[in-house]
Amino acid sequence: MTTENPKSSEATIPAPPLLDSFIPLGFLIILLAGSVYFFGEDSTAGATQVAFFFASGLAILAAVKNGHSWKEIETSITKGISVTINAILILFMVGAVIGSWIVSGTVPTLLYYGLKLIDPNIFYISTCIVCAFSALCIGSSWSVIGTIGLGLFGVANSLGISSEITAGAIISGAYFGDKMSPLSDTTNLAPAVAGTDLFTHIGNMIWTTIPAISIALVAFWYLGLDIEVKSSPNELNQKLEYLREFFNVGLHLLIPPLLVLILALMKFPAFLAMLLSSLSGIVIAVFFQKELLISFGTIENLSDMELIIKGVWTALFDGYSANTPDADLNNLLSRGGMADIRNNVWLVISAMMFGSIMEHAGFLQRLIKGMMSLARSTGSLIFTTVITCISVNIVAADQFISIVLPGRLYQLEYRKRKLGPQTLSRTLEDAGTVTSPLIPWNTCGVFISSVFDLTAFSYAPYCFFNLLCPIISIFYGVFNFKLTYTHQRETLTRTT
Repeated sequence: MTTENPKSSEATIPAPPLLDSFIPLGFLIILLAGSVYFFGEDSTAGATQVAFFFASGLAILAAVKNGHSWKEIETSITKGISVTINAILILFMVGAVIGSWIVSGTVPTLLYYGLKLIDPNIFYISTCIVCAFSALCIGSSWSVIGTIGLGLFGVANSLGISSEITAGAIISGAYFGDKMSPLSDTTNLAPAVAGTDLFTHIGNMIWTTIPAISIALVAFWYLGLDIEVKSSPNELNQKLEYLREFFNVGLHLLIPPLLVLILALMKFPAFLAMLLSSLSGIVIAVFFQKELLISFGTIENLSDMELIIKGVWTALFDGYSANTPDADLNNLLSRGGMADIRNNVWLVISAMMFGSIMEHAGFLQRLIKGMMSLARSTGSLIFTTVITCISVNIVAADQFISIVLPGRLYQLEYRKRKLGPQTLSRTLEDAGTVTSPLIPWNTCGVFISSVFDLTAFSYAPYCFFNLLCPIISIFYGVFNFKLTYTHQRETLTRTT
């Protein structure tokens, strides 16, 4: 998050006391608990951000007490927030993409064919499998969640199926595919940090990942047995009629999500892929949804073309407001726009500010080293690594930091205990990558909440794959099962 200059005046500052490191974190935990207590699922609409700001203030005071200057703390905050600029840009594009996909007829088309073709009794398990295969092919959980996942989520809402379980199935499948794909950024990052090669890392992950996804699929299959479709056949047919009446529906309108998947497979940056997909949605809307745009942008003294332009423009920054006779469809299709993302961006910036201060002042590193002292056995070392990755995900609010920081700090300890680097890289992914969407203020949690308009608190209990991976990793460590050891003698050197 921050890069320290060895010539800095703060280079000789000793490590902070453990108590000074814990006080800001403890204060944050109390404030976060209070925000959830008072505001519930609406806590991320502002209360959580306030908690991070005040906890950051206390962290700044603790940092100054330990010899850090305000100027360098301010610089570290700027650098830390700058790391999230790409994620913030993607979040804004998510709003634009959703708005453009609705007015282009892409989302209504996904709903239309989904309602006609998908069997509700196997909906959850089918959703998980489809998302897993898609993410495995393109290596991006975000791309799958924001495209195929969005469509499947809409189908679930239209059928009256649990949106929280559906989100859990989408996230479980997407993160399984992302975790096992050689095209994934985190799957490449973890072995690089731990000191092993990509395919050794993927092969070693099979032992924790396959059991986790297998149990998850069984759970989604079981939950699907009791699905009660709230919409009667007549109501479903009525929804289909409304979709065709208010939108032009056709397979050619699926070009925008298909474009995202193709560009992701070609390793285009996520922001660029979503931008191009949004532009394709605009073009399709202008050619195939003229009547919709004219009615959406209705204002006196404007020509039809001006109303079309205004309608598209409004959808991009303020989303679309559906006006069908069906309240459920209106609720589902009235969303999107960059303005809808502002709260989420505020949340990311607030969380990253706190994480930046904690890392710059050495508080985060001190806490991790304090935890490391508890790792006396192999099982406790694996357990401590898992807890550390999850804690960094909570404090630093970024999955990449949850891989890089613990990976650097634990690498020497794993080597001392003759544990292979692939054991460390697997643990980093089992605990860092997959738990990031479960934390409301983490960049991944914020992204998913933006797509589904759900809080992480509501969908997290159903992300079975994400919950199981760290548990299985700890289980293997405790029972010394499927851990790779190095038997040759090594000269241990600490690199700086």
